Amino acid sequence: MKNSYNKIAGHDIGHIIAISDAVFGVAMTLLVLEIKFPEIEGDDKELAMTFLKLMPKFLVYFLSFMTAGIFWMGQSSQFEHIKKSDRNLIWINLLFLLFVSLLPFTTAFLGDYIDHNFGIAIYWLNIFLLGLMLYISWNYATKHGFVDKEVEQEVSGAIKRRIIVSQSLYFFGALLCFVNSYLAIAVIIAIQLNYAFAFFKGKQN
Repeated sequence: MKNSYNKIAGHDIGHIIAISDAVFGVAMTLLVLEIKFPEIEGDDKELAMTFLKLMPKFLVYFLSFMTAGIFWMGQSSQFEHIKKSDRNLIWINLLFLLFVSLLPFTTAFLGDYIDHNFGIAIYWLNIFLLGLMLYISWNYATKHGFVDKEVEQEVSGAIKRRIIVSQSLYFFGALLCFVNSYLAIAVIIAIQLNYAFAFFKGKQN
């Protein structure tokens, strides 16, 4: 009975694409809701100063919005080539979405403790787990014949290499927190901007 169920469950990739878009949309919306403006009683100058104190949180918000956008594109790119599925692949992607849904929490945590290395570490761990699940998803799909062989030969190496290189760069950026946490965040954002807009096209393979 179990084997029979495995054969019929999880074949429609449309469902995972739909729920992925929904989870990403909710997570990206929740990111900005973590920026809470305190109630103050004062003049415009005090209001402006309070607003400026929120700049680190806006910086982290931008970082996380870029993170969500890049991983949404990464998953979407994979499912442009994945034509079939099974229960295991569905659950791999649900685990990926679990880490997507954690982004608002790790963003808020980093925003509150931006001067602490542990805040950077928790956020980097979130990024690492997202990349790991993307890699596992693509590796599983190719090994089980869910990707056309011609397409696999053309793009599989590039997809895996992109994940490995980007994760290595994110790790390097996170390590810079031992120098300065804002430097670490700036470098990670620079890496994301490069992957989003391909400033250095030779590095996007």
